Amino acid sequence: MTIELTPELRDMCRDTIRWLSADGIQKANSGHPGTPMGAADIALVMWAELMNHDPSKTDWINRDRFVLSGGHASMLLYSMLHLSGYDLPMEELKNFRQWDSRTPGHPEFGWTDGVELTTGPLGAGFATAVGMALAGKMLAARFNTEEFPVIDAHIMGICGDGDVQEGVVAEAASLAGHLGLGNLIFVYDNNDITIEGHLDISMGENVGHKFESMGWFVQHCDGHDPAAVKAALEAAKAQTTKPSLIVAKTVIGAGAPNKAGTHKVHGSPLGDAEIRAAKEAIGWDPDKNFHVPDEVRAYFASVAEANKAKRQQWEEMFDKWRAAHPDKAATYDAHMSHNVPDDITAQLVAAVEGQDNVATRNLSGAIIQKAVKLMPALIGGAADLEPSTKTGVKGAASVVSASVESDQLPDASFAGQNLHFGIREHAMGSIANGMVLFGGWRTYNATFLVFSDYMRPPVRLAALSHLPTIFIFTHDSFWVGEDGPTHQPIEHVWSLRLIPNLEVWRPADAVETAVAWKSAVTSTKAPTTLILTRQKLPAQNHDGGTDPIERGGYILHEADGDAQVTLIATGSEVCLAVEARDILQAKGIPTRVVSMPCLERFDAQDKAYRDSVIVPGSKRVSIEAGCTAPWYKYIGEGLAIGKDTFGASAPGKVLAEKFGFTTDAVAQKVLDWLGA
Repeated sequence: MTIELTPELRDMCRDTIRWLSADGIQKANSGHPGTPMGAADIALVMWAELMNHDPSKTDWINRDRFVLSGGHASMLLYSMLHLSGYDLPMEELKNFRQWDSRTPGHPEFGWTDGVELTTGPLGAGFATAVGMALAGKMLAARFNTEEFPVIDAHIMGICGDGDVQEGVVAEAASLAGHLGLGNLIFVYDNNDITIEGHLDISMGENVGHKFESMGWFVQHCDGHDPAAVKAALEAAKAQTTKPSLIVAKTVIGAGAPNKAGTHKVHGSPLGDAEIRAAKEAIGWDPDKNFHVPDEVRAYFASVAEANKAKRQQWEEMFDKWRAAHPDKAATYDAHMSHNVPDDITAQLVAAVEGQDNVATRNLSGAIIQKAVKLMPALIGGAADLEPSTKTGVKGAASVVSASVESDQLPDASFAGQNLHFGIREHAMGSIANGMVLFGGWRTYNATFLVFSDYMRPPVRLAALSHLPTIFIFTHDSFWVGEDGPTHQPIEHVWSLRLIPNLEVWRPADAVETAVAWKSAVTSTKAPTTLILTRQKLPAQNHDGGTDPIERGGYILHEADGDAQVTLIATGSEVCLAVEARDILQAKGIPTRVVSMPCLERFDAQDKAYRDSVIVPGSKRVSIEAGCTAPWYKYIGEGLAIGKDTFGASAPGKVLAEKFGFTTDAVAQKVLDWLGA
């Protein structure tokens, strides 16, 4: 039984949260104490009285997820994790922001027990939480029955003034309101302070009205009144067809006698004198740091036991559901395991077998039709560009707005296979990440390559978090044509290749596209980007099978005789390299062609293999319709044929002639370089 939370005990718990946070920041001499102190009342109600979570089983699929969108306030989360019984001992709180500690400056998924997602850039946590909520709704639509609501978890978070100013929050909130994600609850910690000073120097809008206009259920309360906070959260949990925003008025740094309510407490430690004065004011021993009273320990331990009992009750219900619905249970297991057939590569290749003179975006679309049948957990959509990205599942329903009032029933609105993100690229990437984080889904999302600029934050966070999200980028070069330089990517492929722990695949034909997809759907600890063409490409000869392709770079055509030059190409330029080889061979220059669909995968091969494909010291030429500078890593003093200036508006074939990307032009550049 949970120990009664009397007013006195509540104050003691709140103050413990405040001073654990402030002490950790003070010891590190770095951090943001204001929000942890100001939002301590809110966090206490959420974690101790509203959330269903079990520290003894942190992968429980139906747990409520907590999202601290303002990740700079990480000591609030770490304090709650420690008190709630997660594997985060006091020593880690004392090592806040130090080398190899499990309490980094911003929460990092996979690093700290109980941290649900990496929240670094403001707004990213909020947008990712929308994906988590969508994932939960979509699983519920597939597996819940009236008797057995196996998935009814809520996503509960705290966001701040900085979050709601970020554009990605507006994008994500708009879609969440449109879909009616009633399992999403955010408390807006409205303390009116940012780093530069009072909020009114940069913002004067009515956030509550804005969210109401986007279809949210909005409430207002005093963030330091626990009863009001609890009542608002309970009303939010009762919602089923609207996401909830609770605008909670708070004082930043509450409890600090001289700095509370000012920007001085936002991003700097309080200082020993301020902490001492604050503790003395509430009767705490100022010489005790990182102090947790026995009564507080006992209370949180009782909460943990009660939550464990709730989880065990859910497991009993889940076992009954599994016995009553074996077909659903089998599909559920497929969702959670992400298993793929042993012959996945062969099946995906077969989906596009024999297709010649086809754009890789179209080939990818055909592969998707097969992949979703092999993997029930594979889901995705585009940023209002499905007719161009070819990412829709044919004949499948779309995910649309919530249509029922009872959270005990599956809502068929969320049972579709096609997601429509709207023109919200930044939010799209974050939502896709959130669905992966929730569990049970492998997501893909799509737009034009040039718009990857809008998506770099979620791509980077996916890589940092080791999430196997799939990012599809089509219209991959100046061959976009008439749309002009604003739609013609130049630096974008390499800007993605520079992100650590990200595989970038730029396939040249049907077989390479199938292998790229196989790599994407079987990845477990890294995201994948698929870079695809709008223009049609010829099929290549793959007598060597698919194994060489899976190594990221391979010899597509060996030279007739000892190679005098090696042409290294990716994607749509592979056919140019093959055709240029014919010209060079005819002129007596034995030429090897290397296709390099994934440089990251090639770089991961052993040195002997890499040297067998690209012989050190040999004459090498790179051919790719994008910036050239990074290619010198592979070609040494060789020739880089590419595009280092912006494109132009004209038909693609005209641009190819003007920019020197015809077979004759490429061959002549190589001949001139060789002095032949």
